[in-house]
Amino acid sequence: MIRKVVIGLMVALLGVAFWTLTSGYVPDAELNRTAAYYAANAESEVGAPNIVTGIIVTWRGLDTLGEVTVLFLTSAIIALVLSQSKTPKGASGAGLLPSGELLVTGARMLAPLIALFGAYVIMNGHLTPGGGFQGGAILASGVLLSLLAEPSRRFGHTVIARIESFSGTFYVLVGLAGMAYAGGFLDNGILPLGRFGTMLSAGAIPLISILIGLKVGAEFSSILESLHETEDA
Repeated sequence: MIRKVVIGLMVALLGVAFWTLTSGYVPDAELNRTAAYYAANAESEVGAPNIVTGIIVTWRGLDTLGEVTVLFLTSAIIALVLSQSKTPKGASGAGLLPSGELLVTGARMLAPLIALFGAYVIMNGHLTPGGGFQGGAILASGVLLSLLAEPSRRFGHTVIARIESFSGTFYVLVGLAGMAYAGGFLDNGILPLGRFGTMLSAGAIPLISILIGLKVGAEFSSILESLHETEDA
């Protein structure tokens, strides 16, 4: 009874908090100084029709590096904490019920399409909604589907770690190249901006998106693989 009362009070407090936020909300009549600068100069300085991607990958590139670093630390901590409860060697997949034929067949058909869609989202991030984070999460969802369809299947941690290390290292190198040859860290001006709205445009943004997508996809896949191995134990 006490537990239900406490939960009810917490829900009521959250309701009051959200009501206070929404009831007093007044939308801005105009963009603030920073947002106005982004909107006015994104095309000329970044060359990406998707202003959000341009902001995240270039002007806020250092923040993005911090975000993928946090994701990497999360992946490493999960692997470290769960390492003691992983399935012993040679017992992987023991006692697991086989998946249905429909799930297995569907996963084998959909996994390549998911990977293709993830690559599309990454490559077109500077043109349409999407980018490295979104595409990386889509790639990891393909890994999750494969693990659900075939519980005894294993993805090599060595391969995942190499992809994560490679993409992270080159991401930093591209950022440093921006400092050396352009206007700052992760400045996409190290490559020609190209023709606005085309695939080969926006300077180094497509390259940076690819590196972010590989890094995020590898880190999410590592988390899923660690959780999956622990579940088998």
